[in-house]
Amino acid sequence: MSKPYLTGHYTPQVDETTAYDLRVEGALPPELSGRLLRNGHNPKPGVTPTHWFKGSGMVHGIRLRDGRAEWYRNRWVHTPALDGAPYLTEHGPDLTASTAGTHIIEHAGRLLALCESNLPFELTADLETVGAYDFDGKLTEVMTAHPKQDPVTGELHFFSSSPFPPFLTYHVASSKGELLLSEQVPGATASLKHDFAITQGHVVFIEGTVTFDPTETSGIPYAWKDGQPARIGVMPRGSGGAAAIRWYDIEPGSMLHAANAYEDAEGRIVLEGPAVDRRGFQTSWNWWVGAPGRGSEPNSRSFERQWVIDPRTGTVSERNTDDLVVEFPTINEDLLGREHRYQYAVCFPDDRGIGNYGVVKYDRRTGGRQVRLVGDGRLPSEAVYVPAQGAGSEDEGYLLTVVSDLHADASQVLVLDASDLGAAPVATIHLPRRVTAGIHGSWVPDQD
Repeated sequence: MSKPYLTGHYTPQVDETTAYDLRVEGALPPELSGRLLRNGHNPKPGVTPTHWFKGSGMVHGIRLRDGRAEWYRNRWVHTPALDGAPYLTEHGPDLTASTAGTHIIEHAGRLLALCESNLPFELTADLETVGAYDFDGKLTEVMTAHPKQDPVTGELHFFSSSPFPPFLTYHVASSKGELLLSEQVPGATASLKHDFAITQGHVVFIEGTVTFDPTETSGIPYAWKDGQPARIGVMPRGSGGAAAIRWYDIEPGSMLHAANAYEDAEGRIVLEGPAVDRRGFQTSWNWWVGAPGRGSEPNSRSFERQWVIDPRTGTVSERNTDDLVVEFPTINEDLLGREHRYQYAVCFPDDRGIGNYGVVKYDRRTGGRQVRLVGDGRLPSEAVYVPAQGAGSEDEGYLLTVVSDLHADASQVLVLDASDLGAAPVATIHLPRRVTAGIHGSWVPDQD
C-alpha cells in the first residue's frame, strides 16, 4: 500500500523549476509586493521516508510586484540529509543533516528554512541554499520550527527542545539577528514541544501527553504515553525569566500549533490552538507513518481549544471552542502576543472522507465562524494574512493560500478578502504545476 503522504495532494514534485509572468485573474492589490513562501516535505524520486516528517524540505515561492505575479520557483533545501547523510554519526548528532521541511521565515534579512531537530538553513531570495545558520556560532543546539517575532520589538523568540537533558532552552535574537539570550528552562521534560507562544510579558510552553519513546521505529521517536503529565509552563520574558517558570497541569492532550496567547484584563494568560485527544493523536500518527487505522487526512479530531491560566489561583480552565476539525491556525501577526479578535485555519473532513476542505475564520468576540470551501478535490494550504495598505481594522487585508487541485492537476494561489470569506476572490494566480500540499509558510514583504 502506498504511503498516504506520497499520494493525492501530497504527491511529491520530482524536480526544480522556474516559471515567469504567471497568469492572474482579477487584480492583485499593489500592497502585495513581496514573496509568498511555502515549505513542506518532498522526498526525492525513489525515496520513501518512514514518516511524513522525514521527507526532505522543498520551498515554493511566488514573487508579486506592481500587480503582477513575476515568478514561481520551487527548490529543495540542499542539506546533507537530501543526499542521504545520517543525522547520527560516530561523533554524535549532525545538526546540519536536516530535512528543513517544516517552515520558512524571514528574520533580520535572512530567509531560514526550519526543522525542529536541526539548525536552520539559510536561503537566498531566489530560494537557493546558502547553508546551515547558527547565529554566528552562538547557537549550538537545534531550533524550533515555530519561532515568534515580536511585532513591536522585532525580537525573535525561539527554543531548543531535546529528549535528553537539558530538555528545553529558551533563546532571544535581536531585530538585527544577534543572539542575545539563551537560558535553560528548569522543570521541563522529554515531552514533545513543537510550538509555543509569547505574550507581551510572558513565554508560554506546552508539554502534552506525547513524549520521547526510544522504541518508536518511524524515525520520529515520540508516542502518546498516558503516564506523561500534560502541562503549560509560564515564565516571564527577559533575562532570568526561565528560573521563575511555573508549571500548570492540564488535561491529557497534544497541541502542535499555537494560534496565539495574550494577557487579559484580569492578568490571566489566554492560550488558543487546535488540540487532539488520545484517539485523535493515534489516528493522525497512523496517517503520518502510513499505518492501518488512519483517517483520510493527516489531522483527526483536531479541535480549536482555549486554556485560561490564572497565576493568582494556580488554576487552568480549558474547553474546546468549536467542533470543526482544523489545523494550521494563523492570525494578523501585528497582534502576536496581544489580544486578537479574528483567527484563521484550514478545515479538514477528519476521518469522514468528505473532501470539502476550506478556510475558516473565527470571530472570537461574537463566537461566530465563516467557512470558505474551496471545492471538490481541492485542498488549501495554511492561509497567510497580509494587511491592506492603511488598514483600519484587524481583518482589513488578504488571506493567501495555495490550493492543490487534483482534478485539474494544477494549483492556484487564492487571494481572499480576509474581512469576508464569502466574497469572490480578489485575485487568482495560476501556477505552472500542482504544488505538493505542504505545512507552513510566510509572506515576506519587500521592505523585509
